[in-house]
Amino acid sequence: MCLTPEQVHAITQATHDLLRPKARVRLFGPRLDDSVKRGDIDLLRQSPEPVDKRLRLAAQRSARMKRRLGQRRVSVLLVNPSTTLQPVHLDALRSGRLLN
Repeated sequence: MCLTPEQVHAITQATHDLLRPKARVRLFGPRLDDSVKRGDIDLLRQSPEPVDKRLRLAAQRSARMKRRLGQRRVSVLLVNPSTTLQPVHLDALRSGRLLN
C-alpha cells in the first residue's frame, strides 16, 4: 500500500471527524499496489448512519484530504444505508483495504 502511516492517520482521523467513530474507510484502486508510486488516492467512506447532503460533504472532505495529504488528488466515495450501490462501490468494498 503506497501510503505512509501519517497519511493513513490523517485519512482515518478526517473520516472519524466527519462521520463519527463508527465510520469505516477503505483504500482502493492503484494505491493498493506497492509498485505504483503515483496516482489518485481512492477512498470509500462507509457510514452506518444516513448522511445528509452526501455529495457536497464528499466534495468538501475530498478537498480537505487533498490539503492534508500534500496536494495529491483524492477521490472520495461516500456510502451509507440509503446508498444504492453501484459497480464502483461494490468493487471498492470487495477489493479495498480497510484503513481503520
